[in-house]
Amino acid sequence: MGSRGNESLREGSSELRDGMRIDWDVPIQMDDGLVLRADVFRPAAEGPHPVILSYGPYAKGLAFQEGYPSAWQRMVAEHPDVAHGSSNLYQSWEVVDPEKWVSEGYACVRVDSRGAGRSPGYIDHFSPRETRDFYECIEWAGVQPWSSGKVGLNGISYYGINQWHVASLRPPHLAALCIWEGAADWYRDMTHHGGILCTFWANWYDMQVKTVQYGVGERGARSRATGELVCGDETLPDRELQKNRCDFGDEILAHPLDDAYHKARSPQWDKIDVPMLSAANWGGQGLHPRGNFEGFLRAASKDKWLEVHGIEHWTHFYTDYGRKLQLKFFDFHLKEKKNGWDKQPRVQLQVRHPGEKFVERHENEWPIARTNWTRFFLNQDFLLSEKSGREGTVSFDAMGDGVTFLSAPFEKETEITGPIAARLNVSSSTEDADLFLVFRVFTPDLREITFMGAIDPHTPIAQGWLRASHRKLDQKLSKPWRPYHAHDEKQPLKKGEIVPLDIELWPTAIVVPAGHRLALTVRGRDYEWQKSTGARLSNFKNELRGCGPFLHDDPRDRPAAVFSGKTTLHFGGGKDSFLLVPVVPPKS
Repeated sequence: MGSRGNESLREGSSELRDGMRIDWDVPIQMDDGLVLRADVFRPAAEGPHPVILSYGPYAKGLAFQEGYPSAWQRMVAEHPDVAHGSSNLYQSWEVVDPEKWVSEGYACVRVDSRGAGRSPGYIDHFSPRETRDFYECIEWAGVQPWSSGKVGLNGISYYGINQWHVASLRPPHLAALCIWEGAADWYRDMTHHGGILCTFWANWYDMQVKTVQYGVGERGARSRATGELVCGDETLPDRELQKNRCDFGDEILAHPLDDAYHKARSPQWDKIDVPMLSAANWGGQGLHPRGNFEGFLRAASKDKWLEVHGIEHWTHFYTDYGRKLQLKFFDFHLKEKKNGWDKQPRVQLQVRHPGEKFVERHENEWPIARTNWTRFFLNQDFLLSEKSGREGTVSFDAMGDGVTFLSAPFEKETEITGPIAARLNVSSSTEDADLFLVFRVFTPDLREITFMGAIDPHTPIAQGWLRASHRKLDQKLSKPWRPYHAHDEKQPLKKGEIVPLDIELWPTAIVVPAGHRLALTVRGRDYEWQKSTGARLSNFKNELRGCGPFLHDDPRDRPAAVFSGKTTLHFGGGKDSFLLVPVVPPKS
């Protein structure tokens, strides 16, 4: 084991190693003639074998340990089962460890997406061109002599997001999806939370894609497993690299509404009909939960399951808990193994308790049918109460830290699990206002309870966002517990005009102990747990202060002339502002 130094591998060379037949840099020709590169890990015994495939931009040859050292170190220190039973030589970011899957009788195919790693071409993330490439790769894998003809897709985040897209094209050899924390709607989940531009993608592009673009060549890493250059054998000048990629952040900024650009990068739910396991993260506020819940609810698949967990978004994909769940799902659907998966309840929840405690429970539907939807009214005394208060107002700086409404202490332990919605009656001194809602829980001595989120170590219980001019609802898709905004036109405010805003807060779970309180903070900018935490990850630019990298701080999207006035909340007198909370009683 270990690196082969600088010994060069010929295209498509094959070797037996660590109990696997490995084919390196296999060419896959696309319908426009471009050749992508894939590594194939398969059992040494002749096939046919079912396939687990991933397609994405993070460079198939870049070791997890080298590309994402802080994430790797934390994961293996706290979860030794991740590293156990593997040489870990072939571990890559957000895709399966082939050593643990090939030994179970699977062929694992990793494709470098167009323009990334060792695949040449023009980078245009989640575009129709990229989705078509993914389709071509699935169909290629489905007809190889070592393939059973059944292809399953698996992977985290990017490698989950693009599964929704390619499944909409219905590749004939696609047999099952495991979407692990994969956002879906390019507008609502990813680029514009409530119509407010999220700067994550522009920064992500700089840190995680440009660094592994095809043509970085000698300036990039070498594979631990082969000694080959991770980003292609060519070393291109910066000008050439720039010509070979889209202006990602600026392109997103140029599309402030949910137009054709966004729709082309989002799923068509009625066309997704293969079996699917959708795995969300309670702490993924800003990217990682919403699409998994929407996908479970809206995909046309009749065989679909939802799993929800906590902690960092990469960890449980690799722990025995996550891997064995994925394996049972794929064994049933790709191998037709009678393993009891057909009796698996449709919903598996790791219900959160304070102190990073999780208790597994199964349900039959989402949202949970026995939910007691409870209104907590906001009032001018900064209280959350189950009774509507007197008429009044509260104002705050429209780009400031806002105001917090606090409930009385809970008399008994209470579970809150599900989506949350708010109705706020709002006026502004300008033509628009951005609302940042934070659903919080406080101890009896008013210390905030946060969790290790998908990325940020101090993630609040739930968040929601809405730009007032984007308040128009899609009446067909809206539910009382999940307002759904059209985002197809702007409706500016008139100075002092009171308008109702229905705001979606992303799904969550928390068992609130007796004596604890709920709170809703209505802000004019992103939540901060503290002004400084010292928390950082190697793959993000910013310090982690509560929202991870999912920030809304581009002044081009939030010009002071429009957004820096006064925002006023109105209560009572027929203009109740309230929070709709999913209180879940115990199973009878």
